[in-house]
Amino acid sequence: MKLIPPLTQRTAAPPAAAHGARLGWLDALRGIAALIVALHHFDVLRMLPFGGMVWRNFDMGLFGVMLFFIVSGYIIPASLERRGDVRGFWIGRIFRIYPALIAAFVLSIMMLPDGDGSVALLRTGDDVASLVANGLMLQDLLGVINGMNVTWTLCYEMVFYFFVTALFTRGLHRHSGPIAVALAGVALAVGTAVGTQLVSAELGSTRQLLLIVTPIVLLGLAGVLSGNRMLTGTGAMLLAGVGLVLVTLNSRAPAFETWMIFATMFAGTVVYRAQHGQLARVPALLSCGFVIVAGALVGRLYNHGEALDRTWSSGWKAWSIAYLAAWALFGIGFLLRGRRFPKALTWLGAISFSVYLLHIPLLRTIEPLVGVPPQPSSTLGRIAWTAIFLGAVLAVSYLMYRLVEMPMQRLGRRVQKAADRRWPRPAQEAQPQLRPSAASGREPAPATG
Repeated sequence: MKLIPPLTQRTAAPPAAAHGARLGWLDALRGIAALIVALHHFDVLRMLPFGGMVWRNFDMGLFGVMLFFIVSGYIIPASLERRGDVRGFWIGRIFRIYPALIAAFVLSIMMLPDGDGSVALLRTGDDVASLVANGLMLQDLLGVINGMNVTWTLCYEMVFYFFVTALFTRGLHRHSGPIAVALAGVALAVGTAVGTQLVSAELGSTRQLLLIVTPIVLLGLAGVLSGNRMLTGTGAMLLAGVGLVLVTLNSRAPAFETWMIFATMFAGTVVYRAQHGQLARVPALLSCGFVIVAGALVGRLYNHGEALDRTWSSGWKAWSIAYLAAWALFGIGFLLRGRRFPKALTWLGAISFSVYLLHIPLLRTIEPLVGVPPQPSSTLGRIAWTAIFLGAVLAVSYLMYRLVEMPMQRLGRRVQKAADRRWPRPAQEAQPQLRPSAASGREPAPATG
């Protein structure tokens, strides 16, 4: 018996070049998102005469990460379903994310002094909790300081993998539309009502929460990596269950933001399903429309007062307009998906994960070397400072992409083949594999890059 029924009639894989061209629009969007997030943390708006008005009405950081989440929602379930292999999917994810993340931590700790708060791994006073929580990529849901400022988004990425894997093993993966609508409805209903509870109210300490969560997650991962149908299903449900409990009861972010992130990712999956004939256009439009409207509404309803300290935004307009803008740009990219995008953008998309991870540590490293801050007072000085920052980020990110990301992805593919030889799946469960990313065979980037 197959793990799940085949999605469509399988055909031979398309030529690599054509496949890469088809997904160039996703790389371009990731590249734009990474650049916007980097410029946001660079505080580029302070250099512009109209920057204050933009800051009050448009959150560049939220725009970038929401665009990442939409793209990830579109491509990640497709990657799993095209493989038809949960173990292969998770091996690919591990080798796609962890090597670059570890390299970024090592570089950052080497470059930055202890007093710099942008990298907190092993600098929180509880090294064990810091390593374990950040190693699981669940720190933002476990009451542990993010090892790096930007890695909070990886927690949502990881839990999304949990949910997608569980739905896939239960044959429920095609219900993306109702799931997206339900999650957006939860965001509208709960607002800021749910906050951190497990540590503060029930368990009393982060260590106790980690002692409970860590073995569950490790058992779940062992199950999905086993290649055994029953263990895979059990492991997937363990992961989804612990993810659901954590995002419901122990998220640092306000509830409306947490649930809108997942609604947004599943809405991205809805777009993919409608495009490939797995979902009728009208239900898809209604589902996405509801999510988009809900995303704008939750900002208006809830992003006030204390919530601003947890969303890191300046007000409801900054949230709502940025959210709508992310969907607008994704829609433009989708409509232009048949066209070839500039190589500069697709190249930027290829290195976007490294750009996302490294831009803040590099900024903190370069600033004292060039005497910034304070900011250059002249227009020419500001242009030069921006060029120095972006040049350094792109150069170092490219090096990490070539020296770490690509070799580790190739190693991941070898590990996957070795695992299939050593512990082969039953023949009836094996399905033809199509490469889910560009011509190079790259694994799809995580949401944040």
